[in-house]
Amino acid sequence: MRSYYSDVEIYVQWCADAGRVAFPAQIATLCAFLEAQAQEFAPATVRRRIYSIRKIHRLLHLSDPTGDEEVNLALRRVRRAKLSRPKQAKGLTRAYLDRFLAAQPETPWGWRNRAMLALGYECLTRRSELVALRSEDLLWREDRTLRVMIRRGKADQFGQGRIAFTSSRSRELVDAWLAWRGPDYEYLFCPIYHGRAIPRPLSCTSIKRLIKDAARAAGLDPSVVADFSGHSMRVGAAQDLLRAGKDTASIMRAGGWKSVNVLARYLEQAEHNVWHE
Repeated sequence: MRSYYSDVEIYVQWCADAGRVAFPAQIATLCAFLEAQAQEFAPATVRRRIYSIRKIHRLLHLSDPTGDEEVNLALRRVRRAKLSRPKQAKGLTRAYLDRFLAAQPETPWGWRNRAMLALGYECLTRRSELVALRSEDLLWREDRTLRVMIRRGKADQFGQGRIAFTSSRSRELVDAWLAWRGPDYEYLFCPIYHGRAIPRPLSCTSIKRLIKDAARAAGLDPSVVADFSGHSMRVGAAQDLLRAGKDTASIMRAGGWKSVNVLARYLEQAEHNVWHE
């Protein structure tokens, strides 16, 4: 729901700047908004924003103009205007993960970051899933690994969740972080301020910053650092699973994917590497 609101806030601000009425939306207003957004953002982002506007109209029990043919034609123009394929985030594969973990300092920030990188990779989490993890979502197993309940994701709006398992190394990294953080914190990962853990969750943007900072600390070239994003752990883990011989169904189940097409884009680079090794 948060993404709906942020997209709608952008639309409302645009209407205010343009001197237009936001709700109920007029067809001409929506078309102008779409064309203006297409100047700066990818077609997928523009399309998501019109879906968000549609959702809010329905929640407010207003007549929904987003399905009008003129709006559909405007969306088609947006797609045709930018024919380039979506840029794929660089995969944070096991080789990169090991370097990123080794580059972390022996401080509370380093202990937290190691645990986040390891869990994010092994559980194939989205950014929102990683920062939403709660202490109660982890189960310490007798084989010195962790069972992790990922309760809700982008493709799991009803909160059925999925189960992931970690290595013993990830459990040790989580244990090191929790030993410093202490008990009685709702969220597994939290901000650190003046050397103290703050009882609130991290933001999704902190994941992207964590990965890029880790890449710089590992001594990677700035051009390589720029290719990493908040999706990189998920992308890299999926690529490693493919190289390990896992089939598509297994990878989709591990990462909670519903769309084969989305997963296929993640795996393209891995397939290239397999044939060129």
